[in-house]
Parts: sequence; structure tokens; C-alpha cells
Amino acid sequence: MTRFAELWEAAGNPTLQRVAMATEARMKATRTPVQSHRSLMQRISDWRTGRNVPSRFESLDPVLVTLISLARQASGPVPAPLSNRSAWRHLWKAASTQPVRPTVLTSLRRDVPTFVGRDVEVNRILDAAEPGRVVTIHTVDGMPGVGKTALVTRAAHLLADSFPDGRFFVELNTHTPGQEPADPAEVLATLLTGLGIAPSHIPDSLDARRDLWRDRVAAKRVLLILDDARDHDHIEPLLPTGSECLTLITSRRRLIALDSALPLPLDTLDPDTAKDLFCRLAQRNPQGDDIAAVAEIVQLCGYLPLAIVLLAGRIAHHPVWTLTGLAEQFRAAQDRLGELDAGQRAVRAAFTASYENLPSGRQQLFRTLGLHPGTDFDAYAVAALNDIPLAEARTELDALYTDHLIEETTPGRYCLHDLVREYARALAASLSDGTATVRRLLDYYLSTAAAADQWLTRRPDPTDDPHTSGLTGAVLPEFGNETHALAWLRVERTNLLACLEYTAEHDPAQMIALTEALAELLEREGPWPTALRLHQRAAEAAEHLGDHLSRANALTNLSIAQWRTGQYDQRTDLMGQALALYREAGHPLGEANALRNLGIAQWRNGNHDQAAELLRQALILYQDTGYRLGEANTLASLGGVRRDNGDYEQAAHLFQQVLTLHREIGHRLGEASALGFLGSVRRYTGDYGQAADLLLRAATLFQEIGYRLGEANAVSNLGLVRRDTGDYGQAADLIHQALNQFREIGDRIGEAINLNNLATVCRETGDHEQATSLSRQALTLFRETGYRLGEAEALANLATVCRETGNHEQAADLSRQALALFRDIGYRVKEAEALNNTAKALLAADEPGEALTMFTHALEVARDIDSRIQQARAMEGTARCRAALGDAATASTHLRNAIDLYRRLGASETDAATTYLAVLEAPSRRV
Repeated sequence: MTRFAELWEAAGNPTLQRVAMATEARMKATRTPVQSHRSLMQRISDWRTGRNVPSRFESLDPVLVTLISLARQASGPVPAPLSNRSAWRHLWKAASTQPVRPTVLTSLRRDVPTFVGRDVEVNRILDAAEPGRVVTIHTVDGMPGVGKTALVTRAAHLLADSFPDGRFFVELNTHTPGQEPADPAEVLATLLTGLGIAPSHIPDSLDARRDLWRDRVAAKRVLLILDDARDHDHIEPLLPTGSECLTLITSRRRLIALDSALPLPLDTLDPDTAKDLFCRLAQRNPQGDDIAAVAEIVQLCGYLPLAIVLLAGRIAHHPVWTLTGLAEQFRAAQDRLGELDAGQRAVRAAFTASYENLPSGRQQLFRTLGLHPGTDFDAYAVAALNDIPLAEARTELDALYTDHLIEETTPGRYCLHDLVREYARALAASLSDGTATVRRLLDYYLSTAAAADQWLTRRPDPTDDPHTSGLTGAVLPEFGNETHALAWLRVERTNLLACLEYTAEHDPAQMIALTEALAELLEREGPWPTALRLHQRAAEAAEHLGDHLSRANALTNLSIAQWRTGQYDQRTDLMGQALALYREAGHPLGEANALRNLGIAQWRNGNHDQAAELLRQALILYQDTGYRLGEANTLASLGGVRRDNGDYEQAAHLFQQVLTLHREIGHRLGEASALGFLGSVRRYTGDYGQAADLLLRAATLFQEIGYRLGEANAVSNLGLVRRDTGDYGQAADLIHQALNQFREIGDRIGEAINLNNLATVCRETGDHEQATSLSRQALTLFRETGYRLGEAEALANLATVCRETGNHEQAADLSRQALALFRDIGYRVKEAEALNNTAKALLAADEPGEALTMFTHALEVARDIDSRIQQARAMEGTARCRAALGDAATASTHLRNAIDLYRRLGASETDAATTYLAVLEAPSRRV
């Protein structure tokens, strides 16, 4: 039927659709019975390629008439051999008497009825088959067992009607156990035979077979699936070149060299789809506890379709098994891959096929990945593991990524799928030098963590620790500044903690050193309960080893973690132990750290004189050792003591020194802290505009650095400024934000402080019930943690709520409790505030004389510490007392002074005081 193809070309190579539709129209016009459109298209396609010659010429004749008509329209007169219908009848008769060679147009695999998910991927392939497409080759790559073949099979069945000239599925067997990868020449022979070409006519050479294959399908609509391709060379001869053909290729490798193809990487299933697949195959409808069991099962399978299919198949054949029982069994399995064994479909067999295709050196590197204690890795870690150059490590990782044995999580960082990691660990057990290999990795992590920590702590002599000096010959990342160092610690945090757990069991001395290297990171970012556990373990191990200096360091870090979690009493005892150990060891820097931490503990407990003395001792030692960061931090603590004593001028002076020092040494975290300290002083003195500016700058800098604790403190204080200036909506938003951050970090004191801060906003907006609830929550936390200042703050707020709701007797009692605590602590600014609040409670209880005494005392304290907002409130209270006592003239004078100060401060009390002044001076008023 070569002549038929010539006629088709003369007709302008019309589409099958056009020829079929024109033929149907002609047959209907002559009232000739018409077969189905799809059947007609298939038969025309067969005749065009010389297959399936019709048994009756009348079946062929309408198509011939259509093509002759199209040929005349396309090119004018048609040559007699193509237009003479009698000649066509003779040709048909000769062809119909020849033996018929069977042809194979469809060799697709059976579609899987339980195929679920992958809608995006399937639609992408279907869209690729639309008319006018540019790309005709699509590759689907992914790890073993991820469902590549199932995906293209489903897509092929959906596309079958669009490719009437052939739907071919070719198994290339690159990873089929016991079989060699398919020879492209043999594959082409099979394809050509399927097209109806006699074996005797199939050329011998690969190139000739390739050319014949491409010629035969050039103008046809053919769908070709090449399953389990090895590489570009394996499949290149098989690729059709016709624009109407579509080729789908599956491979465990990323076929990077196939530049004309569009890649479709296939990942594991999402959790919901994985659960759906399991339940369908297991023929179970989970309820109650079984729902969680299914979720755990598919999670333990790593959401890998092959693993899920195998495990679901097992339970489907054991109807008495329970889902919870299977989950428990699978969770406890020592050899999880062994639980997923079903002959050649075993997950381990799939992994082994990929592993055995690797060169021997790459196999060795892959095995070492199974020794990594963490979850992901980069080229530096792999170079250390294998004692190879960094460039070689990068090359090898890229090759494993190409083979889908590792996955890239972020640029330059890789991980193993959970089941692949288990496979690699099983292989790693055969390594003869496994201990030395892991030691190289641990030395790399410890050395790099210590180098990063040096940027964070700025210690004057980073080489004085024998545990971290000269540990590794591996190449280490270089940190140009604190930001880069902190970024590395954050990225590697999970790995570093995993290494800690490994060393705790295998090398306690290295565990102690690594815990110390991570102390600053843990203090900055928590979670502090974790830090508490790690430092406690390090302290105990150091004591067991007789390493007094390491024990002192661990006790210092432990005391900081205890402070962060509100365990104040224990903290002081630990710092005392650490101080003694540092002095015995003759370690002045450690001694300074211990003195400073003891000073901070005394400051937080309200023992300001003792705190200042300890801090001054620490300051001298820091200056002697040249540790400028320690000097700056100690000056900041002294500034905090002065601020809480009400000496705002000296506090501001100290904080300004701190800011200068941090800027000189380029310590952005310290700079942000100093801005926050200055902002808090300005808030206490009523300079709300400047306070807001400083706190906003501090919060922004903390956020840029990524120091969540500092950011939370700055945001919290900014919320208080907004509250003090009457912007209650923004105040609540800011304090809520800070509260959530403190909870995430695990800072119970910060949580309690912001619960009470939020209570003050609720109180100001009239929600007294919520204010009471929040302050009581805060009071409980403060008492549990021993934070007396916070306890006093919560009592003061509860007193104000009682006063505003008419419970004046309880308000006065609570105010006096708060006042006593503030005085005992020595926190004079809060003493002034508590005096004002107690006086307000007495005035509300109709005791203006006693209230006046309290307001007068509050004014004296406020003037002494230069707290202008408390001065204004004391003056307003005095005015109200004078008015209640019948001295309206004096009351007006005090009230005018208060209003003038309120206005200068931008305080929220301005409007209420102005309104009261108008009432006080109204002509009709009688006092």
C-alpha cells in the first residue's frame, strides 16, 4: 500500500481527523452505512501504513475518493496512477492476496485501578499532548519505588485515543534484577516488527534501524513509553523525530544530557494521598485509633508508593490483623526494609539495583552517608566523612543526586529518604573503618561550631580550649561576620544536636566540648528546657571525667538556662560553684563570667547594692583580660540596676557607653540590646516618641540578626509605649506577638510578663474580667519561678482592676502588697507607681486625707528618680484629693501642672484630666 502513502502526500498530508470527517460526510450523502468515527480513523491509519488491507474494495473506495479530491484541491491535476480508481482496484486485489503480517499497535501495560493522586503530574503530561505542542519528549525521573511507571501508564491510557498510529511501551530493564539493560538495536527490531515490517527487511546496524524507525513514524501520531532508561545514549536511537509523536521516558537518573526533553521530577506522595492509597489497597476503612495508625504507617514508609503498596498488600491478605498492631510492629521493626520484601518488588531490591550501578568509589561514599548521625549534609561534611577534597565531594554529591539516591533540600544541601537512609546504614555496617570515619565528621562539626561560636561570643582567646584546638584537617567554612556564623549554626542545628546525642553515648569528652560550643546559640534561641537538659548532662559528664574547667563552663551555662526558665534559687548556687572552680583553675575570664551572672541574679532578685558590687568586680576582670564584649555586657547590667533604682540619668549614660562599645567592636546584637535599653529608660522618663523610635530600631536590628528573644523584648516594650500613649489596639497586637514568641522559645518569665502587660491593656479598655484572668495567670507563673518583681507587677495590676470595679478595700490591700515588694526589691520607679496606685485606691474608698499623703510621697519619689509620668499622675491625684477636701483652688493649680506635663509627654491621661479640670472650674461647681 505504498501507493496509498503517495496519495496521502499528494493530498497535502492531511490529518486523520480531516480525512475521516470528509469521508463520513461523503458516505452520509450517498446513504452509505457509516462506521464509528474512532473505528474509521483507526482503519484509515492502518491502510496508510500498509496494514490490515480491507477484505472489500468498497470499504476503501470512499477514502480514496476523499484523498483524490483533497489532492486536486492541494495541487491541481493528480497523476493517473493515483487518481484512477480501476488501478486502485487492481492494486487492492494484489495486496489482499498477500499473506497478512500481524501488527502490534498497542503494548501498554495494564493500568492500575488503585492509582491515586498525582493530578498535577498527570495533567502536565496530558497538556503536553495537546495540538501545537513544542516539546515532544518528557522525562519522569525519581527515586526507586516512587511510582514513575504507574504515572506514565495512567497518562498513556488517558491519551490512547489521541495516538491511533501506535501506543508502545518498551521495558528497558536498567534496574531489573537478573536482566541486562535492553539493547537499543533489539528494541528497534521489536518496534519495527510491530509496525508490520518483515524481519528480513530489518537492517543489521543500529543506525539503519534507527533511521527506518524514524521514517516509518515520521508523519504519524505515535505514543512511545521508554521505561527505566539508563542514560541519554541508551534511549537516543529510540526517539521519534515526528512532531505528532509523544515520548514519555522514566528513569531513576536525571537525564541532564537530554536537552530536548522537558523533565518532570517525581517526589514521594503527600500524607493524605499516601493514606488514601494504603486504605484502598488494604481494603480498610479506618476509624478511631486506626486513623492515627494509618498515618504512622505511611509516615514510616516515607510516603514511598512501593513501600505503601507492599505493606498494604500484606494486611489485605491478613484480615485478622489490626491497623494499630501493624503500626506497632512496623515501628518496632529492627529491619524495616525486611518488612517490605515481596521478591523482586522488595524495596531493598529496588535500592540495591540503583546502588550496584554506581562506580565502586561512589558506592563507598554512599555507604559513609549511612554513618551520618544527622538528617542532611553538605559537601563540607561529606568531604570530612570521606577525607576527600571539597571539590570531589561536590562532584560525587551531584552524581548521587542525578541518580536519585539523595535529594537536594536547598541549594548545596542534601538528604536521604528515610528508607534509603536505613539502606545506607545497613551497608555502612560493613565498613572496616567506620569509627574513624565518624570521628572525622564529629571533629569537623566541633571545629566549625567552635569557630562560629567565636564570632558570637568574641572571646579574647579562642584557642585556650584543648577540646577544640587542631581537631580536624578537613576544610572548614569561612565566616566573614557574626551573621554568617549564626546562619551556619542555624542550618546545622539539627545535625549538631544529633552529633551531641551520638557523642553522649560514644565520646563524653567531645559531647562536653560540643555542648559548650553550642551554649551561645542555645541561650539565644532556645528552647531553654532543651538547653537545661544538655548543660546538666555536660556538667555531670565533666564531673565524672574530673575536668574541672569544663564543669565550671557547664555549670555557668546551666545557670543561664535555669535563669531563662525561672529557676532563680538554683541558679545562684550553681554560679557559686562555678566561681569557685574558675578561681581554683586560675581562669580570670571564667571568673568574670561567673561574677557577672551572680550580679544579674542578685539584680533580678532585687538586691541592687549587692548586684552592683558583683558587677563592678566582673567589670574589672573583663577590662584586665581585654574582653570588650564582656565589658559592654557588664556595663549594660549595671545600667539596668541604675534604671530600676530610678537613676535614669546614670542608666542612660551607661547604656550610651554600651552602645558605643558594641559599635566599635562591630557587635550588632549588642548594639540592638543597647538601643532597647535606652528605649526602656526613655519610656520610664515619659519620652514616648524617642522611646518608640529606639525600640523600633532595636526590634528591626534584632529581626535582621534573627535573635528572637531580643526581638520579643523590644516588641513587648514597644507595646507598652503604645499602651501608655493610648493606642490600645496596636499595643495589644504587639504584646500578643511578643507573648507568642516567648512561649515558642520557652521563656516562662517573658510569658508571664506579657500576660500581665496584656492584662493592663484589657484593663485600660474596660475588659476587667479578662484583665483579672490574665494577671492571675501571670501571678501564678511569677510565684512558680520566684520572680518577685513580676509578682509585684501582677499584684499592682490586680489592685487597679479592683479599684476600677469598685472593690476598694481589696484594691488597697493588693496595692500595699505590691508596694512592699517594690520597696523590698529597691525598684524605685515601680515604688512611685505603686504609691500612686495605692493612693488612688484610698481616694476611691473615700479616704482623701490618707490618699493625699500617699500621692505626696509618690511625687517625692518620682521627682527623685526623674519619672515625669509618675510626677504627673501624683499631681493629678493630689488635685483630686484637694478637691475632695474642699480646696478647689489648690486642686486647680496641681491639675494644671499635671495636664501641662501630660501634654508634653503625649500621655493618654491628657484628655481625662482636661475634662476633670473643666468640671472643677465650672461656675456652678460647689466643693
